[in-house]
Amino acid sequence: MKFLIINGPNLNLLGKREPGIYGKSTYADLCALIEGYAREHGSEAEFFQSNHEGAIIDAIHAADGVYDAIVINPGAYTHYSYAILDALKAVEVPAFEVHISHIDQRESFRAVSVTAPACVGQIYGLGFDGYLRAMDHFLKG
Repeated sequence: MKFLIINGPNLNLLGKREPGIYGKSTYADLCALIEGYAREHGSEAEFFQSNHEGAIIDAIHAADGVYDAIVINPGAYTHYSYAILDALKAVEVPAFEVHISHIDQRESFRAVSVTAPACVGQIYGLGFDGYLRAMDHFLKG
């Protein structure tokens, strides 16, 4: 299975950004964890991170016919990007939404995801492990 792991705004600052919420591990640590997990399961994972909505949309469009599944953490775009929602709905690649923190236990606006309806599932509050559980959804198919 070939995964595209998409991470949105500010996730490049993991380890530095609010470590009390997101932990002390870095974005490189996250990628290494996912890459190792994919390899252990005879799969591949490629990574895309951007702080720009249009770049994320372009990555979703480019995934069509190339990847078997998308694991996406849209970051703050989760709560207002109907454009990312539409992009996910427009491609033939199933997506699973992931959030590192407990979005339901933070500011009220974070509890609402406008992108989740285009995904086969959503997981949050499991830290980096949430990405692996999202991959499991597709691996166990």
